[in-house]
Order: sequence, then structure tokens, then C-alpha cells
Amino acid sequence: MDKERLNEIGGIILDAAITVHRELGPGLLESAYRIALKRELELRGLFVKMHVPVELIYKEVPLGKCYEIDLLVENEVIIETKSSDGITPIFLAQVITYLKLYNKNLGYLINFNVPLLKDGFKRVVYQF
Repeated sequence: MDKERLNEIGGIILDAAITVHRELGPGLLESAYRIALKRELELRGLFVKMHVPVELIYKEVPLGKCYEIDLLVENEVIIETKSSDGITPIFLAQVITYLKLYNKNLGYLINFNVPLLKDGFKRVVYQF
């Protein structure tokens, strides 16, 4: 997928996340935001998979499903949803790990537990 299309999808993701945040506000469980965001993205015409397993391979040996991506949009963009006090370095590392293991270039870390969503929205790029 080309960069222009990925950036277009990113804009749709941001707008959808803002809509979900306006509707639900902060303070809910991660799972509520994840389900609502999936629905909002589908309403905007995007294909979204939830709870996508990621297999870990260690020294060329598959170790099975060790991780799970919250949302995979158009089979290209990874979204990790959070509802926490802030975005920590470990949350960013988690998204980068998913990008590496799933061989993707673009991800978003979205923390819905903030007064303004712009303070909880982080674009994560890997080898883009």
C-alpha cells in the first residue's frame, strides 16, 4: 500500500477516534473504546479486524501466538487502544513491536482516557 493511501487511512482513523471520544468521553474500559472504534471505522467504509493474533518466531522456530493486535485496519494499519493515565514508553514500544512482528509500517496508539483526544493520539512509524 502506498504512503498516500496509508496517510488517508490515518486521517480517517483520527477523525473516527475523535468521534468515539466525543460520544463516550474518558473513563471507560479499553474494550469499550476498541469496539466503538471498530464500528466507527466500519461505518466509514474501512475493513477492520479485532484481536489479531501475532506469532513470535525465536531463532527461526515459531513459538505460537504471543501477542494480539487490538485493531488491524485494511490489513495494513495497527491500532493499539488504551484507557490509562497517560502514554508511557512501554505502550509505544508495544506498538513498535507489533509493527515489527507483523511486518507493517504504520500504527496508532490511542489513549481515550484524556480530556482532549489530541493528547492521547500518537502516530507510530516503522521503516516508512
